[in-house]
Amino acid sequence: MKKDIYRTIAVVTGIFMLTLSIMLVANYFQVRNITPLETEVMTTLKSLNETNPDNADLQAQIRQLDLLSRKAYFVQEEHLKTGIYILLFMSAVFIFCLRGYYADVLHIAPKDIDIFDEWLVKSRSRKYVQWLAASLTVVALVLVVASNPQWLKSDKTAEEETLVAEQSEAPVAESVVAEATPTETVEAAPAEGEQTEAETADEAATEQTAEAAPAAPAAARVNHGMFRGNNSNGHSSARNIPTTWDFAGGGKIAWKHALTTKQGFSSPAVHNNRIFYTGGDEASRELYCHDLTTGDLLWTLAATGIAGSPSTPPAVASNTGYASASPATDGRYVCAVFATGDIMCADMDGKRVWAKNLGVPDNQYGFVSSLVLWNGIVFVQYDNSDSQKIIAMDIATGNVRWQKDRNQKVCWSSPIIATVGGQAQLVLMGNPEVRAYNPSTGEQLWSVDGMSGEVCPSPCSGDGVIFAANEYAKIMAINGADGSVLWEASDYLPEVASPVYANGRLYIATTYGVLAAFDAKTGELKAERELNMELYSSPMVVDGKIYIIGTSGQVYVFTADDNLQQISSFETGEMTYATPAFLDGKVVIRSLNTLYCVSE
Repeated sequence: MKKDIYRTIAVVTGIFMLTLSIMLVANYFQVRNITPLETEVMTTLKSLNETNPDNADLQAQIRQLDLLSRKAYFVQEEHLKTGIYILLFMSAVFIFCLRGYYADVLHIAPKDIDIFDEWLVKSRSRKYVQWLAASLTVVALVLVVASNPQWLKSDKTAEEETLVAEQSEAPVAESVVAEATPTETVEAAPAEGEQTEAETADEAATEQTAEAAPAAPAAARVNHGMFRGNNSNGHSSARNIPTTWDFAGGGKIAWKHALTTKQGFSSPAVHNNRIFYTGGDEASRELYCHDLTTGDLLWTLAATGIAGSPSTPPAVASNTGYASASPATDGRYVCAVFATGDIMCADMDGKRVWAKNLGVPDNQYGFVSSLVLWNGIVFVQYDNSDSQKIIAMDIATGNVRWQKDRNQKVCWSSPIIATVGGQAQLVLMGNPEVRAYNPSTGEQLWSVDGMSGEVCPSPCSGDGVIFAANEYAKIMAINGADGSVLWEASDYLPEVASPVYANGRLYIATTYGVLAAFDAKTGELKAERELNMELYSSPMVVDGKIYIIGTSGQVYVFTADDNLQQISSFETGEMTYATPAFLDGKVVIRSLNTLYCVSE
């Protein structure tokens, strides 16, 4: 009876293994030459877009197809991994049952088989069956890994060693630095006085200030120095922000300028009277500076003459481009990074201070992680397919303060600075881990496993808790003091837009247009609102309100509470992917074709 059970299970698992192995082998030959960005349909649409760059419907179709392709790619990858685990498990069951079935069969020395010796024939046959099953399993596993080489790539690169060596190098000499290209008469820049950033639980205390030269505008009370505001946490202490404006009619529009600069998806950073953003294409990548009062373009700085910069830029997705990472400024310097791996820093007059190449990113969609500044250090999350690391550089010299390998998968998220127990933490999303570091030393403080898929949203923080969320994973609330998980949820998950915390609530905006509010202590879903729009820009909490803008240019303003009461909703007609910058009484918005300022 027992032998019959072993035999039945072995036969069933053997058939299952054979079928699954054949499917995995067939999958290898189907996908070995396919990438999400190079399908025939996508290539055709890109070609059409190059000949019709102003066709908004075509661009929307490309973005939608790209979104579906990326989802399908990661679903397929998860299915392959699941198939491997099942195959390995079934192999173990198969071998166990065969050993159980033949456990009481005596082994005899090998000899020539008599074709009439039934016992010997069966003995030799069972060995053949075992070898065949093992061979099929090994072949299937080898081909699956061959079709996903990124699973085996090493973290170490030559560029990494070069960066560490640069810690002792002198700043880039001005003689090898390209000059800025002035396009308008430049006003006197703010004085380069000392500037500090207080790391306290009160976000208003983190606003950076700088003394102004006599001829320059007075220092602003509120600045927006990087992606999603100071500390990149989705908050602004700006006040008197309009809740409606009329782009077409000019109502509450202080100024607007059609962009003649290179295309990019980076969000604007603003300090005092300067607006910064980036653009680029295969030919060149550039950093731009506009006057906040008039919107005039003050200067352009090209990322050229950088040692190690690739002569042929890497391939990027159409909705990623070469300038998706947002710049960051502290009022003395402004830094920008591009999809080529080039990073450069300039002063407020557009003179390049230093520049270097971090190594060409091996990234199927293009590098997009935005820069974060803290206490004179610029942080770069450089999680690519071939290596993953976090780099901390001195903003004044470009010298590496510290650098840590991360041993993660490719990631498109940006870091944040969180305040936990009165101390600053540098928090990074990753795949599969969310990690916190001491921003001064690089010491890892804690790590939590839980992310998967295409990790693009940044984390957020509030009241000592770190919140992480991503499509095909979950929402996690993490105690920033020890890395323990407080709660998890999976009701609504973001794909691109980053979450934001305010007043004991966590707000999540999905790419398909749902805004949801969760209790930050329990994870209970409190409210949800259907926005009926595609969303890439991240929500911002400003003056007790949530501002959110869709790719089609539709703007929503909600109360930042359990009710999510709609304050306003209106169309601008401007395709928008960047997250707006907020200042007292003003909003600076970069759409696909226009830079404009909203003001009371």
